[in-house]
Formats: sequence, structure tokens, C-alpha cells
Amino acid sequence: MENLLRSKGYWSLIETGYQEPVAEMVLFEAQQKQLEDLMMKDLKVKNYMFQAIDMTILEQILEKCTSK
Repeated sequence: MENLLRSKGYWSLIETGYQEPVAEMVLFEAQQKQLEDLMMKDLKVKNYMFQAIDMTILEQILEKCTSK
């Protein structure tokens, strides 16, 4: 799984994750776009993981919000 995610350029999300801003925080357009890109990449990582994990284990991790 690590090799696949490294080859796709997503491994950094596993190592460092990303932080969503607090509700009161106002983001510039570029920051909002960057956050949306990170969120989409994180969803892709979770999808790759879900495809590779056995159903019994998958049920335990479905509630997690991010791939990290």
C-alpha cells in the first residue's frame, strides 16, 4: 500500500495529514482551493485503502475522518 500511495504522490497525507481551519477562520481563495485539493487527495487515499482492506477491518475504520 505504501508503494502505491508513494507512486501516486499521496504518501505525505499519511505521514503528515492536513488540518482543516477552524470555523471562524476566513480563507483566501488560493487557500480554499489548496484545502479542497488536499481534501480530495485524502478521499482518494481513503478509497485506495478501503479497496485493499478486508471487510472486517474496514468496518472498524470507516468512521475515521482522514486517511492519517
